[in-house]
Amino acid sequence: MAAIESFSATHPGDPQPGDLIEIFRPAYQHWALYLGDGYIINVTPVDEGPPATFASAKSVFSRKARVRMQLLKDVVGNDTYRINNKYDGTYAPLPVEEIIRHAEYLINQEVSYDLLGNNCEHFVTLLRYGEGVSDQASRAIGAIGFATAAAGVFSLLGLLRSRSRER
Repeated sequence: MAAIESFSATHPGDPQPGDLIEIFRPAYQHWALYLGDGYIINVTPVDEGPPATFASAKSVFSRKARVRMQLLKDVVGNDTYRINNKYDGTYAPLPVEEIIRHAEYLINQEVSYDLLGNNCEHFVTLLRYGEGVSDQASRAIGAIGFATAAAGVFSLLGLLRSRSRER
């Protein structure tokens, strides 16, 4: 397996139009799609401070996002990123011209946003592959499901324990 190479705003790497860009934030990854000439397209929370960040707690609960075209270096800031077309083995990328045309059509539009069902990774994979997928959301849903199941088991154990004491 090849080493993962990360880049920063000062060491930009060489993304190509249509590439998926994974930006490493302190607690999660933000996703964008490279348009060319240093620009990306991504979704940002509506009515929230600087458009480059999805770092606040408010963004987790945001139900709407704005599609923005921004400079990659501005969105990355002090974080790092990598070119990550990780679904290319599962989904065939659309032609680059089609990806860019669809992306440009969406610039400045407001779209629905849902951390688990329609997040930034879903947005960019829909543009690249015509299919919105997100491992990040799948992992979160799995963790929520596990926590819910564990809570259910502990509740059942508590109920059984209290019934056995009643006898």
